Amino acid sequence: MTYIQHYASPLGGIMLAANDIGLTGLWFDGQKYYADNLPAEHIERETPILTDAKRWLDVYFTGKEPDFMPPLHIVGSAFRQKVWKLLFQIPYGQTVTYGELA
Repeated sequence: MTYIQHYASPLGGIMLAANDIGLTGLWFDGQKYYADNLPAEHIERETPILTDAKRWLDVYFTGKEPDFMPPLHIVGSAFRQKVWKLLFQIPYGQTVTYGELA
C-alpha cells in the first residue's frame, strides 16, 4: 500500500509518498508530471517513513545538513537508477548541472 502526506515547504507544497519499504515519491504542487507514478490506490496517512521524511525536510529547510536519511524505495528504469545513484553523490550545498552530470 502507498501512503501520502502533504508538506508545506518554503518553496511551496510538497506531496510525499511512501510504502512499507521507504519513500517512493516527492512532488512539488503544480510541477510537470505531478504524482505521475503514484498508484491509484493510496491512503493519506502518517507513517514512520513519512514522519522521517518530513523531519528531514524540516532540517534541510533550516539551512542545515540533515544527519540522517529516511528510508528510500527507489524504483525506476536502469537509466533512472544510474542517474539517481549519481545524484546521491552530490555533496550537500552544491549544485550540478545536467550537462555536468551527463
